[in-house]
Amino acid sequence: MSLAQVAAAARRSATLPLTLAVAAVDIDGGETVGVDDRTVLPVASASKLLLLAEVSRRLDTGELLADRPVEVLDEDVADGTGLLRRMSRRGWTVEDLAWLTASVSDNTATNALLRLVGRESTARVAKELGLDRLTLHDKVRDIRGPDVPPVFATGTARDLARLVTHAVRGTMSSPAASARLLEWMRANTDHGLVPALVDHDPYAAGFPNPLTDGLLVANKTGTDTGVRADAGVIVGARRLAYAVVAHWDPALGPSTQRAAVHAIRDVGRTLAACARRRAAG
Repeated sequence: MSLAQVAAAARRSATLPLTLAVAAVDIDGGETVGVDDRTVLPVASASKLLLLAEVSRRLDTGELLADRPVEVLDEDVADGTGLLRRMSRRGWTVEDLAWLTASVSDNTATNALLRLVGRESTARVAKELGLDRLTLHDKVRDIRGPDVPPVFATGTARDLARLVTHAVRGTMSSPAASARLLEWMRANTDHGLVPALVDHDPYAAGFPNPLTDGLLVANKTGTDTGVRADAGVIVGARRLAYAVVAHWDPALGPSTQRAAVHAIRDVGRTLAACARRRAAG
């Protein structure tokens, strides 16, 4: 089954009042497809993969220690997704913060890590990996006034899929750093977008080795007003890295949001069908 079917699924949304950007990569076969995959869009928390990639790199080189204590400051605390703002403790380790960022997209943990490594380092790792248009513009904020960037992050489906591809191939910065990022992604609790209609076991052991029957998923999602994004890998007979980003005018109301989610899930179902079958030839 060709990845052209994934592009066809994405194009089924062409009549909807939204942009649906899709990129998919056959990790081993090399086949790629994209629909609006070079369009720069807000990507919300899917961009946290870039921050986690830098944290993983530093853990690998010893620039950071996994058990290094990090005090969560008042300036780090943000509403939205996460648990830390509800916790009584203020002291956590680097690895604690990474797990929280990956698993529940914790905004407070994200801000603490971003303060620790600096936004400039995420720009540097993006450049090194050829992710020219994936950018963290700011920390996560509850309110965005005129004196701060209008969104947390922007990027393209192509760059998000490329980052996942690097992690799966072990070429992110080192095999160990790549594997660590995938392990964090595997802990993600939000499977409501691309994996929602995919028959998979989110807790099966052995990732990233394929199951004899069934699929495995590791991903990172992003949710904001007018934005839904999902980047990850589906492991079956084939390993497919993907990124799907939907963007629309929030003034169009909840019906457009529902249409965006349905379109993303339709792409996910098609990705899963492709992952189950080996490429022809």
